[in-house]
Amino acid sequence: MAVPEEMTLSRSQERAARRAALSGSGPTRGEMLPARFPGAGAKFALFGEAMLIGLLITLIALPVITLPAALAAGVRHLRRFIAAEGSRLGLFWTDVKRAILPGLVVGAAALVLTLILLLDVDLARSGFLPGGPVIEVIGWAGLAALSLALLASAGTWTPEIGWRGALRAVPGLVRADIAGAAYLVVTAVFVGATTWALVPLFIPAIGCAALAVVSIPERRRSR
Repeated sequence: MAVPEEMTLSRSQERAARRAALSGSGPTRGEMLPARFPGAGAKFALFGEAMLIGLLITLIALPVITLPAALAAGVRHLRRFIAAEGSRLGLFWTDVKRAILPGLVVGAAALVLTLILLLDVDLARSGFLPGGPVIEVIGWAGLAALSLALLASAGTWTPEIGWRGALRAVPGLVRADIAGAAYLVVTAVFVGATTWALVPLFIPAIGCAALAVVSIPERRRSR
């Protein structure tokens, strides 16, 4: 049975309770309230799960336009794993099946916009366009906004609201958490820079990105 949010311990409260239990001044471990994210307690297991999800996302995203569906399914899997809910891979594949067909439109649109923005940046650097530096800045800003929208919508997607509802929720999420949006942009830059340095590193990088999409919104609640 799920434990109500108000009856769970934050990370700092859990550490304090554990110290009190060890010193004998507080409740024993069996008497403590459950952690808010019990699946995150085994850090090596969480890292391994993120790497596994990175591999699965990469395999599904090989056609490129399937990346949004793969990322959404990976985020939902890691969210279940961290919450210590049912996180068997069968549920991951179910999410992939539900997200992939509608997500093809999102993936195709994202791919076209990415190519256009990269072309703008390349032309701006060539010197053939007047105001090249300004156009280059606009191009990079557009890529950052596109990456933010992709990560945020993948983190919001559910079979119930679909991709249209997930994309509509992105502006509200950004307004509610500007710092979190900046963290997501940094996450996208990390994935891009890591892949540019060595293409196979995309696998662990996208797994870490999926984990970041899960954890970044939760940091505000834990504070």
